[in-house]
Amino acid sequence: MEFEIKDGLENYDELFPQVESILNADEPVITNAANFTALLKQSFKKISWAGFYFFDGEKLVLGPFQGKVACTIINIGNGVCGTSAEKKETIIVENVHNFPGHIACDGGSNSEIVVPIVSNGKLIGVLDLDSYDFSAFNDNDKFYLEKFCELFVNKLDLENFSIS
Repeated sequence: MEFEIKDGLENYDELFPQVESILNADEPVITNAANFTALLKQSFKKISWAGFYFFDGEKLVLGPFQGKVACTIINIGNGVCGTSAEKKETIIVENVHNFPGHIACDGGSNSEIVVPIVSNGKLIGVLDLDSYDFSAFNDNDKFYLEKFCELFVNKLDLENFSIS
């Protein structure tokens, strides 16, 4: 599949059917997560890193991602990912250098959005997107990424998913 790289509302509208088509309940969650992050990374110029951290019952563990080498373990409540996981809510950070306790896996990252992955109230993990641009993510990103994550949960069997 070839995708034109651009940013904005029109890209999300075009991307939705592609996200829906790559998510396959007959394949492992890890496989779906890998293709999902690749699709996001290749579809937006502003994304420098896209990946999943999955909850193992105690902490967030690095899952499939696209980008530079990343932190492998994040404690719940730590950094943007751990805070999003703890609160089970999306967090947009315009300038990560001002976020208390930010975990700098890539010193070049300047902004971030983290969307929790929740199935029937149970934390599965988070989707983490970083950018080298300041203020790269907004409410439009939040709306669509939350919809994509809902689709991820609804199309895949995450009830018994375990990272370990």
